[in-house]
Amino acid sequence: MRYLHTMLRVRNLDQALDFYCNKLGLKEARRRVDEKNRYTLVFLAAPEDEELVEESKRTGRDAPLVELTYNWDGEDNGEARYFGHLAYEVDDIYGLCEKLMKAGVALPPKEPWVSMPNTGKW
Repeated sequence: MRYLHTMLRVRNLDQALDFYCNKLGLKEARRRVDEKNRYTLVFLAAPEDEELVEESKRTGRDAPLVELTYNWDGEDNGEARYFGHLAYEVDDIYGLCEKLMKAGVALPPKEPWVSMPNTGKW
């Protein structure tokens, strides 16, 4: 298993970049602007990972990154609190899922959670 990136939604890209780059010290590795779907992705790397970023341009295997996702039109995330994700690459997703199920990670729903109303916004 190999860590790829952590995605965070941001409401203000300039403020987020000021924090992550100017204050925390991360460096912009690449940016993707999608005019059609109206969002920008900015991938940031730690200074010590800059060699991995350069290597990734040759090999196509990403360095460990933070992905900032900015939706141009804004959105009401409600209780989702800037939904994000952690990304990992695995050689065999089916084997990993089987291992997790055997370890009790994927269990059938049970009470009291089955009867609870969904109060989140997805």
